[in-house]
Amino acid sequence: MDTQVWDALVASMKNAYTAGLGEGAVPRPVIMPLVRGELVGLIWVRPLKAGEDALTGIAALSNIAAAAGADEIVLAWETHDVATACRLPLVGPAPCLNMVHATKDGHVLHQLPYTEQSLAQAPEDPAAAGPRWLPALEPQPGGELPPPIQAAVNYSFTPLELDHPSPFGVTVVLMEEDGYSVRLTETFAR
Repeated sequence: MDTQVWDALVASMKNAYTAGLGEGAVPRPVIMPLVRGELVGLIWVRPLKAGEDALTGIAALSNIAAAAGADEIVLAWETHDVATACRLPLVGPAPCLNMVHATKDGHVLHQLPYTEQSLAQAPEDPAAAGPRWLPALEPQPGGELPPPIQAAVNYSFTPLELDHPSPFGVTVVLMEEDGYSVRLTETFAR
């Protein structure tokens, strides 16, 4: 992946976290598939119920990447958010924005820990919080991923076998109907 594209995706996720924390919540897990270096879009996981539904919902982020024939993906999630939703043990720094860059040949885990700080003029306003970014940890080639994230990475490179004239288009429609937030770039929205 081009360094400029990576830096733009990291900046985008940091901005999303700043906005989300200002509203009282971290953004849901998101996948960003790329085809030949071009971003397909950003797809946020649907609203989840804790437990099995969360595991399945996060893993299903892979459907868009698989349907698009992505050759690389970036997945972003918050450590505590995914552990809580999936009822998994907390592994790694928390709070932390995690981003994994993956191809069919492997992945690299990037961890961007932060602390929450009040952004409000009045400290009693708990909704007005924002991240104070701490130094990023060293990138971890093959770093351990939570099970639903690992499943999404694996399935992103498994071609979908849909008997439909537009497998990508029908996948987008089905995911939107299931509650996923799909924002495609102009090239892929056609």
